Amino acid sequence: MESLAFPHVPLELSVCHMALYTGVTNAAALRKRIVAAATAEGASGDAEREAIDFAFVDARLVTSRLHLQTAVHQAVLAAARGALRTKTVHSEILFMLNPTNNISEAIRRYGVTDASTALLVVRIHGPDLLEEQIQTAADAAVAGIMRPMADLAEVSDWAAVKKYHKLNGEPAVQRLKGDVVAECRLVDNIVTSTVAAKTVLA
Repeated sequence: MESLAFPHVPLELSVCHMALYTGVTNAAALRKRIVAAATAEGASGDAEREAIDFAFVDARLVTSRLHLQTAVHQAVLAAARGALRTKTVHSEILFMLNPTNNISEAIRRYGVTDASTALLVVRIHGPDLLEEQIQTAADAAVAGIMRPMADLAEVSDWAAVKKYHKLNGEPAVQRLKGDVVAECRLVDNIVTSTVAAKTVLA
């Protein structure tokens, strides 16, 4: 599990932990839990929301650690400014990753689906929570194998990324056809820049 610190924002948003899980076998059940927790009432509802208080991101559509970190940073800044476009800082990460401003599309594409087999799990929190607590909660929520974030490129679906970002007709991308490494590097640069510029262009 990797961590990031944001000392320039309110304490409750100042720490991020994130992990990559592959071989996920409970995606459908997890998605149902997320949906049910949104409307659950009482103490049991609060406990369930706390148990799954993460951004669950379909790892296929994230091209690098920097791509994810940029979305996380943008979501944290939006929360700090009181400018969230979605209900929580965690759903804002999904919104930031999506190239359009359609919130339901962002959650449908970038969130956990019944078919997800690789997930990025992200928790934004304050310094009162320890990494061990976050990892225990993540391990309890996701039935999969935690892998180093450096392994993300192995699960990225570059064809889907290019489709959603409308890059198949991009001349710079077309010029690199046949050079997989260079093409992937360029696509990663484009999609990461798109996330970084999203709030400026909104």
